[in-house]
Amino acid sequence: MEVYKNDTMFKNVPYEKKLKALKLWSLEDRRIPADLIEVFKITHGLSSLSLDTFFVLDTDSRTRGHLWKLKKRRMNTDLRRHFFSERIINWWNKLNRETVCVPIVNNFRNRLQRLWMKDEFVFGR
Repeated sequence: MEVYKNDTMFKNVPYEKKLKALKLWSLEDRRIPADLIEVFKITHGLSSLSLDTFFVLDTDSRTRGHLWKLKKRRMNTDLRRHFFSERIINWWNKLNRETVCVPIVNNFRNRLQRLWMKDEFVFGR
């Protein structure tokens, strides 16, 4: 790992190398866990937002995993694909039952962080 002693050397370094040198996560890597915590709050009724506002629960009993699977809606435009309610569904549905079915937000956050650090299958980093 390279050490950057002054700002002038660091100025021309690509974004990925800066993140690695400073041991930081990218914006997307920080956004996904925050969004998953919001989905947890919404699905478990811990938020002022209603589940029906953003999501539809997948009631198909053939699905594997947890009972809180979300159904993807059809999209007519590319614009909708980047909305919170659409971009987070695949990440949420990949989570395991033990992570999603906890009753407290802090427990969910801790389990999510453990998954994030060790399980590359779920987060594909």
